[in-house]
Amino acid sequence: MVFLLDDQNPLWIPSPEEADENGMVAVSESLGVERLISAYRTGLFPWMKMEQEPNFWCWFSPDPRMVLHPKNFKTSRSLKKALVHEQFEIRIDQNFRQTMEACARSPRPNQESTWIEKEMIDDYEKLHKMGIAHSLEAFIGNQMVGGLYGLAFGKMFFGESMYHTVPEASKVCLAHLIKISKKFGIAMIDCQAHTNHLEKMGAAEIPRGEFTQKLGILLNESISVVPWDKLSESSNLARLL
Repeated sequence: MVFLLDDQNPLWIPSPEEADENGMVAVSESLGVERLISAYRTGLFPWMKMEQEPNFWCWFSPDPRMVLHPKNFKTSRSLKKALVHEQFEIRIDQNFRQTMEACARSPRPNQESTWIEKEMIDDYEKLHKMGIAHSLEAFIGNQMVGGLYGLAFGKMFFGESMYHTVPEASKVCLAHLIKISKKFGIAMIDCQAHTNHLEKMGAAEIPRGEFTQKLGILLNESISVVPWDKLSESSNLARLL
C-alpha cells in the first residue's frame, strides 16, 4: 500500500515496513521541513516526483539500505594522492544552495532528469538555516569544483547527493566527512541505494529492519553530535580534524 500524506498533518509518517516491492511508501503534494525531519528520522526520504499528473513527491525506504560505516571507508590510490597533496580546500556550509544546484545539474548514469527540483532546494535550504542540513565543498582557489550535502541528526548523517567538475573533488569531500564522523561520533552514513561507486568506497547494504533499528539508537540525541557551526567558521578545517 502506498499512502497519500496529509499536508494538514505533516508529522505523520507511515512505517518503512509498509513499503511496496520497489521501496516506495508514500506520496505527497509537497515536502515541507516538518515532514522532511519526521520522515528522515523514521527512515524515509523523498526521491523524485511522479512523471504523470498529479506529480506527487514519492517517498522511499528501500530494502536493503545502502550505508557507510566510517571505519569501513576505503581510500583509493588517486584519492590518497589528492589528500596528500592537498589538492583542494574543503569548506563547510559556505555554499549550501549552490552545492544543491550543482548536484541538480550534474549528469547521472541512466537518469534523464534530476529529482533535485527548486521546491526541494528551497526546503532543504530552510533545513540548512535551521542547522540540520549541511554541505562540504571542494575549492581550487575561489572556484567550487565539487561537494556533497545531507542531513545530520544525532550520530547519523543522511547523505543526499554529491558532484564534481574536477576528478576526486567529491571523494575528498566524502573523505573529510569520514574524518568528521570519526572525530565527533557519527556512526553511520546513509547512502540510500546501492551504486558500484559507493561500494568501492566501503559502503554496504543492510536489511531495512536493521537500518530502522539502528536509527532508533543513533538518533537518541536530536541534535547532531558534530559542531557544524564551529567547523564552518574555521579557515583551516584540517587543523580541527
